[in-house]
Amino acid sequence: MNVSIVPTLRVLRPAATVALVGLIGIIAGFYANATLFTDTSPEQPIAFSHKIHAGDNEVPCLYCHVQARRSISAGVPSVNKCMGCHLEVATDRPQIRLLANYWDTKEPIPWIKVHDLPDFVHFTHKRHVQAGIECQTCHGPVETMAVVSREAPLKMGLCLNCHKDNAVENGTDCWTCHK
Repeated sequence: MNVSIVPTLRVLRPAATVALVGLIGIIAGFYANATLFTDTSPEQPIAFSHKIHAGDNEVPCLYCHVQARRSISAGVPSVNKCMGCHLEVATDRPQIRLLANYWDTKEPIPWIKVHDLPDFVHFTHKRHVQAGIECQTCHGPVETMAVVSREAPLKMGLCLNCHKDNAVENGTDCWTCHK
């Protein structure tokens, strides 16, 4: 007696084709999302240059990001902080005119976050600033960037490696799971 499974396999061919195409689509989607849609330097409402401010003019990070030393968030400077200098400095430049428009209309500048962590991550700038960690450790050489971008992915491995390399175990529960 000759038994063949070929007729059964022919019936399964369309389902297998759909599954294969679906799997390829999912893989391509993840790849496209990771490479094409991860904008590490979004277009900001004002073309602010950290290179000019923090680099050339050596303005310290904490002068503008004053909340970093006492808060979870580093915050962004208020229009008032910017206009403290730009009421007098470079007032004829187009980007400063944009800044002055926010000042005149009493609106905050709608900056777009570049360094953003998932909501489940508990990170506080305060502890790291007070421990003497340089901003560049996580944010890269911002003082050299005309346009700020994420130099390194803000992934848990970066944090764990830094804590491990610096022998930091401050009583948090992280090390329970992430050794």
